[in-house]
Amino acid sequence: MQQENTGRVDKGAVAAATITVVLWASAFVSIRSAGAEYGPGALALGRLLSGTVVLGVLWAIRREGLPPRAAWPGIVTAGVLWFGAYMVALNWGEQLVDAGTASLVVNIGPILIALLGGWLLKEGISPRLVVGMAVSFAGAAVVGLSMSGEGRASVGGVLLCLVAAVTYAAGVVSQKPALRHASALQFTTFACGIGALACLPFAGQLAEQAADAPAGATLNMVYLGVFPTALAFTTWGYALARTSAGKMGATTYAVPALVVAMSWLFLGEVPGLVTLAGGLLCLAGVAVSRSRARRRATPAPEASPQGLMDAHTPG
Repeated sequence: MQQENTGRVDKGAVAAATITVVLWASAFVSIRSAGAEYGPGALALGRLLSGTVVLGVLWAIRREGLPPRAAWPGIVTAGVLWFGAYMVALNWGEQLVDAGTASLVVNIGPILIALLGGWLLKEGISPRLVVGMAVSFAGAAVVGLSMSGEGRASVGGVLLCLVAAVTYAAGVVSQKPALRHASALQFTTFACGIGALACLPFAGQLAEQAADAPAGATLNMVYLGVFPTALAFTTWGYALARTSAGKMGATTYAVPALVVAMSWLFLGEVPGLVTLAGGLLCLAGVAVSRSRARRRATPAPEASPQGLMDAHTPG
């Protein structure tokens, strides 16, 4: 069972969150590339099968056993919604909009995570988290509007990315309680497997398209399964177990800025100055949401029990 750190900053959690953000950003670019050869469902299934194989090997080597019964509701919910529905919707959306726009629309998810986490998980919503989300959302809006103005956005693609955002948020909020009982590796392994089962109706399409797809597209699909899925979802679970769902959701606001840079470098989708400015706003919002308020020095004899509890409340 993982314990959430409510005191000092957990450097391991920060490192894990950083790995997750970078790999998830790369996923938007790989999806855009592989999506030219694979349909949305086939790509999701291929990615999930690759991830399940890698995770299954790690799970067997570590001998972590089956997750406790209390973790299964969250594992099943996240497996169907986040690993299954989210990936199909995102793959489909990225066939209609560019990688940068897709990442920005999906990043409405952290707002939903913070609201659902505050309500369902009783995490509360701190003022800094609200301000950070507002700044990042403003940046996302700037980038989205600038890209739409260049004629890159499709209404259908944007709606599909909105569906991805909703299923992503529901998956994260389902994951948090499950991590009180299961390890990050247990959760990710079995949720990924359930997502693959949910996508099995696309097995025929995957086999047909894999026979004709160039090696580069198939390697992109395998990359998606090994790194942005098997590795990044595990490091995400590790970090989520040590902080709130709202703060972890806000951290992913760094993804759009990275996606814009990566799509510029690898796909030739060159952003304008306004787009870059919006990306910087996204990063600024992350910094605000992850910052902690300065504590005022209080003489020890006058410190109250309530004051001590407040000093250890996540900011």
